[in-house]
Amino acid sequence: MIIKKARFVTSISLASKYGAAAEGLPGSEICVVGRSNVGKSSFINFLARQNKLAKTSSTPGRTRLINLFSFNDGEFTLVDLPGYGYAAASKSEKYKWDTLIGGYLENSRKLVRALVLVDCRREPSVLDRQMVDYLYSYGIPFSVIATKADKLTRNQLFGSIQKIATALAVGRDNIIAVSAVSGKGRDEVLAHLEEVLRSASETENE
Repeated sequence: MIIKKARFVTSISLASKYGAAAEGLPGSEICVVGRSNVGKSSFINFLARQNKLAKTSSTPGRTRLINLFSFNDGEFTLVDLPGYGYAAASKSEKYKWDTLIGGYLENSRKLVRALVLVDCRREPSVLDRQMVDYLYSYGIPFSVIATKADKLTRNQLFGSIQKIATALAVGRDNIIAVSAVSGKGRDEVLAHLEEVLRSASETENE
């Protein structure tokens, strides 16, 4: 897959408003989930090769809305969900984020894949494992993206991927290591997404 164009579409503050906001967007949806400091915005910019498509911040927990991005004029929509696990957030904020995430995942009719982002330098947290269990329970296909791969040596990364696979009970081949700094893994992610979208299209046409 070649990304020729990517643009921000809109932000949504309530899951109940998602349907109306996404109604006019063609193509399937791929969502991005992960802890608040895992680098979701950097990952989106990395895919699009645009430094400012998604707003990045040194402060965790800045993504408090559902953000929609259209790739290749509707080939697919990338859905950026609020990050979870931000300790400084109030209980009401955490509840709102959880409601947004759950409301989207349980009600989207176009979602074909969730990309679960984890920091390759750290073993997946309880919240990461809960997210994977949640996706399993709702039958939502997912892939694991290990971010910040440039921070580790090759041997360290190899060991880290094994730990992530064990913690999340997934195969090593289901984890793609990426770096928004070096560009590592971009081609692998895009090839994977191309296959996901092809498979979804074939299933829809059956």
